[in-house]
Amino acid sequence: MASIRNLKKDIHFLASELVTEAYVKQYLKEDVDQDKLAQVMVAAINFQNTLVSRANHPDGKDNPKMVKAYFVSLRKDMMADFLKISEEINAL
Repeated sequence: MASIRNLKKDIHFLASELVTEAYVKQYLKEDVDQDKLAQVMVAAINFQNTLVSRANHPDGKDNPKMVKAYFVSLRKDMMADFLKISEEINAL
């Protein structure tokens, strides 16, 4: 299983990609709604903070199977949230 450190690096990378994508959208497209863009950027930061917090506090520390299932679930949630926010940015 990958380390928690690498998982947190992946979370930070994905969050920074979302924020960068939003800035690029703002720069290239002049008619972007600034309020919606700000909401999406806040969602990206909340995405990062929530997932890092979840990675720091896994459930069932004594049971390795529960921990593994927890981190598999965390990765699935991470990718689902990333795609949702990315689609919101593309819809702007």
